[in-house]
Amino acid sequence: MSLKYKKEQYPFVIPDLNDWPIVELTKDKEAFIEQLTAFCKKRIHLLTKGEIGAEIERTMYLEQKRMKEEPWRLDPASEKKFWKQIRKDMLKQPLDSSKVDLTNWNDELLERIIKQYANEIAGHFNIKTYWFARRVLTTSFTILLNAASAKNVFNNVFQMRHKLQERIQTVGEVEHIRGLLDKGTIVFVPTHFSNLDSILIGLSLDFVGLPAFSYGAGLNLFNSGAVAFFMNRLGAYRLDRRKKSKIYIETLKGYSNLSMERGVHSLFFPGGTRSRSGQVENRLKLGLMSTVIEAQRRLYEKGSDEKIYVVPLLLGYHFVLEAKSLIEQHLKKTGKEQYYAKDEYRSNFKILQFIWRFFRQSSEIVLSFGKPLDVLGNFVDENGHSIDKHGNPIDTKDYFLSGGRIGADLQRESEYTKILAERVVERFYSENIALSSHVVAFTAFNIFKNRHPELDIYELLRISSKEAIFEKAEFHKAVEAVQKVIFTLEKEGKIKVSPNVGGSVENLIKNGLQNLGGYHDRKPLFKDKKTDNYLTQDLKLLLYYHNHLLGYDIEKRVKLV
Repeated sequence: MSLKYKKEQYPFVIPDLNDWPIVELTKDKEAFIEQLTAFCKKRIHLLTKGEIGAEIERTMYLEQKRMKEEPWRLDPASEKKFWKQIRKDMLKQPLDSSKVDLTNWNDELLERIIKQYANEIAGHFNIKTYWFARRVLTTSFTILLNAASAKNVFNNVFQMRHKLQERIQTVGEVEHIRGLLDKGTIVFVPTHFSNLDSILIGLSLDFVGLPAFSYGAGLNLFNSGAVAFFMNRLGAYRLDRRKKSKIYIETLKGYSNLSMERGVHSLFFPGGTRSRSGQVENRLKLGLMSTVIEAQRRLYEKGSDEKIYVVPLLLGYHFVLEAKSLIEQHLKKTGKEQYYAKDEYRSNFKILQFIWRFFRQSSEIVLSFGKPLDVLGNFVDENGHSIDKHGNPIDTKDYFLSGGRIGADLQRESEYTKILAERVVERFYSENIALSSHVVAFTAFNIFKNRHPELDIYELLRISSKEAIFEKAEFHKAVEAVQKVIFTLEKEGKIKVSPNVGGSVENLIKNGLQNLGGYHDRKPLFKDKKTDNYLTQDLKLLLYYHNHLLGYDIEKRVKLV
């Protein structure tokens, strides 16, 4: 087993927080918004071929529709007034205006709309809040860990016998990434399973000594007072998925583009939202991904040798807070009339319960830092130089040449975006970590599915969970077969394997069941003490955790009956 968890706290690569790129961006926020406005105006003129008036009309229609049909409590009170004024000013245009006057009129309105969006989107970073959040989160989680895992609570809490890094593990290319920090801009592209991902990623970046990153967060996460306080001060920029206008989307993409161009290390979830099925993402959204390509080309156009490095980041959970509601949503979306679901009740109590039970188990959350890539999906060496599949150096500038000069080619860059997305997906699967809980869930659900080959997944889930009985000898034999396939995949460089998957089959199953049943009231899989057989109380949850090992064709390499 080559995979080893890192437990030490790294020193900051950039010791003085005032030198962090995100801090410098916050200090220069007003000038940055002016730059962003000019950038987006030019882009929208190109995309609309000068038909600015029509685009403003479309934007006003979409905004009025959103405010009427999808109002949120956190929408600013001034929003309706702003759009009402824009409409009034549109109507003030004299009918006999010259083409030049009309263009200037629309340009002024466009600029106001972009600035409105830019100020909505723009993040902020406060050093004092960062230190406060760092101290509160680390201390609180450490106290919870020691209290939850204690036989003698008093001794554990006051002696702090357990460290947070024992449970939130980091593996992979940490030293490599730290070394690239002064050679270019890092862009993390993580998998996304839970609303807790952002907090855990933030803690992990702190563990490995990286500066705070600029990251996109759904506007819904700014809805809660305490969460909003930190989100508004720790570098998060807002994504409002209700807003569909071209002007908004281009302002959002422009924010991402220009911040990377300025050297601000960034993070965004390329899948766009949490994985509802539990499977590692295999299709990515290309919008923000395209800004990585464009930012690199613009740097080269300016004569800069600075590179942008794309780093896949894999999150591995034994159990997920929202698993029940996520798999319900997935089945409802894919099954349509074949499946009907009820939303799971969510509350702050649920979150606290999840954290407590996580610490109560000898469980771990694993963050796998993948091999850094350039914007074309090539690996980079310790010095940041791009390397092709044969180990030869590549100059990525050559890929942006047009007629001997570096220049924009939107069609070409669109193809580069697709190539990068495909490469990231490939690395997601290679850097993914098979946990013991995934192995036992995958094995059990496949046995159950193979017993009913004539049924589709929706018909399968209508069978009572009481009928899903896995005899001990049969189950142990099947887990052993899956374990062997996973080790083979590891040797082929197609997956990483948790230390708990190694060793005896008995220990693997014991660890997997302990972690898989650690949170949910209805257990996805457990051992019946009376019969020694394995049972499930919830086939949908079993399916969710099984799905984490989809995409490797394990079921084709071994027959589970």
